[in-house]
Amino acid sequence: MRIPLTKRQTTVVFGTVLALSLATYPATGLGAPTENTPPDAVSAVEPTTADMPNVGGNLGNQHYSGLTQINQQNLKKLGPAWQTHVSAVAPASDDTGQQTTPIAIDGVIYTDTPSGGVIAVDGKTGEAEWKWEPEDFDTSGTRRGVSAGDGRVYTLASGNRAVALDQETGEQAWVAQVEGPNGENLGRVDRVATVYHDGIVYAHAANGDRAAVVALDADDGSHLWHFFGGPNRGTVFTDVNGNSVDAGATWGPILADGTDCALEGGSTPWMHGSVDPELGMYYMTFGNARSCTSSQDGSDRPGDNLFSTTLVAVDMTTGDYKWHYQSIRHDVWDMDNVHPPTLADIMVDGATRKVLFYGTKSGHQFVLDRTNGTSVLPVIEKEMITDSRQHHSETQPFPEERLLPECLVWEKLDADNIPGDPWRAVPNYNGYQPDEDGNLVFNPDSYVKADEPFLTYPEGQDHRQGCMYDPQWDLPILSTTSQNGGGDWSNQSYSHSTNMVYFPYGTNPVAHWNGASANGQRAIGQYQTGGILAYDASTGEQTWTNHLGTDMSHGQGPLTTASDLLFAGQIDGRLLALDATDGDVLWEFQTGSGIASAPITYEVDGEQYVAVMAAGATNPYGGSVTQGDSLWAFKLGGDYTTASGSQEGPNTAPLSIRRPVQGDAVEGSEVDNTVLLARSDRSDSASSQDSTSQAGMDPTHLRVEVGSTVTFLNPGAETFPNFPNQLEHCATQFFEGEFNPRLQPGESYEHTFDRAGDYFFNDCTDPRPVGKIEVYLEPTDQPGALRFPSSTLRLGSGTGQFTGVHGKVTAMFDVPAGYHYDGGAQLQTPLTETPVEAANVRGAGKKLVVQFDKAALDNNVPEGDVELTLSANFIHDGEQKQLTSTATVRVIK
Repeated sequence: MRIPLTKRQTTVVFGTVLALSLATYPATGLGAPTENTPPDAVSAVEPTTADMPNVGGNLGNQHYSGLTQINQQNLKKLGPAWQTHVSAVAPASDDTGQQTTPIAIDGVIYTDTPSGGVIAVDGKTGEAEWKWEPEDFDTSGTRRGVSAGDGRVYTLASGNRAVALDQETGEQAWVAQVEGPNGENLGRVDRVATVYHDGIVYAHAANGDRAAVVALDADDGSHLWHFFGGPNRGTVFTDVNGNSVDAGATWGPILADGTDCALEGGSTPWMHGSVDPELGMYYMTFGNARSCTSSQDGSDRPGDNLFSTTLVAVDMTTGDYKWHYQSIRHDVWDMDNVHPPTLADIMVDGATRKVLFYGTKSGHQFVLDRTNGTSVLPVIEKEMITDSRQHHSETQPFPEERLLPECLVWEKLDADNIPGDPWRAVPNYNGYQPDEDGNLVFNPDSYVKADEPFLTYPEGQDHRQGCMYDPQWDLPILSTTSQNGGGDWSNQSYSHSTNMVYFPYGTNPVAHWNGASANGQRAIGQYQTGGILAYDASTGEQTWTNHLGTDMSHGQGPLTTASDLLFAGQIDGRLLALDATDGDVLWEFQTGSGIASAPITYEVDGEQYVAVMAAGATNPYGGSVTQGDSLWAFKLGGDYTTASGSQEGPNTAPLSIRRPVQGDAVEGSEVDNTVLLARSDRSDSASSQDSTSQAGMDPTHLRVEVGSTVTFLNPGAETFPNFPNQLEHCATQFFEGEFNPRLQPGESYEHTFDRAGDYFFNDCTDPRPVGKIEVYLEPTDQPGALRFPSSTLRLGSGTGQFTGVHGKVTAMFDVPAGYHYDGGAQLQTPLTETPVEAANVRGAGKKLVVQFDKAALDNNVPEGDVELTLSANFIHDGEQKQLTSTATVRVIK
C-alpha cells in the first residue's frame, strides 16, 4: 500500500566528487564540493558529500562523509531539527524496533519502518513524502536497509520477495520472488540490506541450509546470477592468482546416508557486500558452517569447509569467481566475520594499495589486496590446540596486529574488583576455580579432565585458557570473543582524514559445546559491555580504544566526517559524537529509545544534517531494551522540542548489562529461602538429578530482603530418596567472592545477605548451572522528609538548545536519628524507569543535601506540577535500610 503525503520537485545536480587525500592529510583543507551524486556515479573509495546513497555511505562501505559544516568547534550548537515517529505515519501501526540504517538522496531519507515497510521522509522538515506497506503479502520483520537507483527504491519482503518502489511516489514498480533460474531455493532472502549499482540489485540470504548471494536485474527483478556459500562438489574454482580448489570437497566425504554437508552447510551471507566499479568486483562474506550435526560439532565435515567464514570476490556483472580469503578454517565456534567489507585506497610502505578491510567478529582485522585477496599487512599462521574428534585445523590465520584481547582474563574474585577487566571470565569455566583467597587457578582434575585424551597442544601449552579458537566437544569451554561479540553486524568506518579504521565491538565471552543452542552460551552472570576502537589503516596498529560500556556489535556502527567527528549510537538511546583522532566523547544526545543502526549525514539547502534511526533491538540485552520508532535529524541551531519541553527524549529503561539467569523470580518465602544445587526442578526424578542445564539451580532467581539467610543444599537421599544427587556441587559466588561452599550430597551451607544487590553463583562440577540471589531493600516512606528550596524548578536551556542546560537542582532530605547515609541517592522521575543519579551528596546535621545535574533531569520531567521521589540507602543499628520521600514541584522550562 502506497500513501502519497506531499508532492515535491526533485532536482539532481550531476556533480563531480573530489577524491580526497588517501594519506593522513585533513580532507577539510581540500575544499570538497557538496553537489549531489547520482547513484550510478557513486564510488567505492571516494567520500560521500551532500548525499549518502547507500547503507554503507559509498559502495565501499566507508561510512565516511566529506561534509565539514558540523565540526568540533561548533558541535555544542548541534541540536535536533525534527523527530518523526515513522510507525505513526499512515498506514499507521504500533510496531517498534528495527535494525535499519537509512539512506539519503537529494534531501530525502529512505528507510525501513519497524513493521518492515519503507518510508520516504523530507530530510529538511521530517515530513513523510510516502509510505509503503504491501497489500498482497507480508513484510519482513527484520530489515537492515534499502537501496536506490534507476528511479526506484529496492527492499525485501516475506516469501523471498524483492520489491522495487517508485522513488518519487512509493508505488510498486515490480515484485519478484527470488529463486534460481531452475527454481533453486537460494535461502531466505528477507533481512539483509540491498545494494544497488549500475542496473543490478544485490540481495543476500540471511538464513537457510544453503544460502546464496543473488544479483537481480533492477528493471524487473529477474535473476542474473547467484553464488552459494556451500558449493557443489566437483566444481573447481581457480582464482586470479592461479590457485585451484574443489571447494565442495573441503566438506569431507559424502556421509553414509547420502548427505553432502556442503549443500546444507549454513554459510549464510547475512550482511550486505561492497562493490568496486573500477575493478568490476563484488565482495561478499559468508557465515559459519552449521551443517551435519551442529555448528559446534565438526566431526562429520572434516576439512576447511569452504566458503564458510570466508570473503569471496566475484565479477559484479556475471558472478564469476575471482578469489577468496578464509578467515577461519573449519569453524566450530560461530566466529564468522560476516561484516560489511570496507574498501579503501591507502598508503602502505610508500605505495598506494587497493585494500579491503575484512573482520572483525573474531577481534582482529585482515587487510587484503582487493585485486587478488593477498594480505597487505602481515598475517601469521598460529598453531592451535586441537581435539581429534573435531578435525580442527592445526593452524589458523591471525593478523600480526591484533585489536581485541586473544584470551580471557581470569581475575580474582573480590568485592574491590567490580566490575573488573572487561574481558574477565566467569569462574569454574575451563577448570579455573577459586582458591581460598579468591584467585582463579587452573584445576587439572576438574571437569575438563575428560577431554585430555583427545587434545593436542602447541609447545609451551598444557591447558585451555579461554583463548581464541580453544576446542570443545560435549563439555563447555569458554573463549573469546563471542558468537555475537567482537564486531558482529555493526559496520566499521574508514576516515580519509585520519587514515584510521573505526569499529565497534562487544565483550560477551561464549561457552561452546556440541549441544549448545544458538551457537554457544554467553556465560550467564558476565558483564555484557563494549565500546569502539580505532587503528592505523596503513600499519594495523591500534590508535585508541574507548570502552563506552554497552555492547556495540549489533548495529551501532560509526560514521566519520572530514571534520574529524565520529558519530555512533548506543543501545541505551544515546547518540554520541567523538573526536575521531583520540576517541574522546564531545557531545551526546538522548533519543529515548535504543539505537541499533548507523547514523548518516547529508546536506539540504546548504545545511548539514546528521540523522539516525532510534528504534531499538534486542541483542544482547533482550527485553530490557527500550523499543521505538523514531527517526531523528540534527543540525546546527536545531530547535525541535519534544512534548516534555525538552529537546531530548527521556532516558531509556535500565539494561540487563549482566547476562540474566533463566527463569522467573521466586520469592524466598515460597521455597523456605532454600536453593537446590544442580537440580533443574524440585522433583525426585532422574531428569533433574545432578543437572548440568543452564537452569540447573532451583530456583535460578531467588528474591529475599536484606538480612535474610539463604540455605544452599546439595540434595541427597534425605531429600530425594529415588534420585538424589551423586556428585559434589558448589555455589561459587561471583564476582565479589562472598561464598564458595563445596557440598557433598546431603550437605548444606547458610549465608546471610546484609547488602542489597544481585549475587550470581555457579557450580564447580559443571559451570553451566547458574543462579542469582536478588537481595532487595523494602523502602520505608518518610512523608514530608523531601523538600526543595524552591517549589518551582526552572529547567530548560537559556540558549534554546539542550547543550545549554546547566546548573544543579538541590534537594533536602530529613534524616531520622541514628541513620547514616550509605549511598544510592537517586531521584525517580515521571518519564523514565531509570532513576536520575545524584551528582553530589553531603550531610548537614540531620539533613541530607542532594544535588542533581539539571542536564540529567531536564529530559526526564515534564512541565507543570510534577511528583519527584528521592530514595537513599542508610545504615541503622548495623543494618542497611532504604528511605524514600516524595515532593511535588512545579517545573518550568
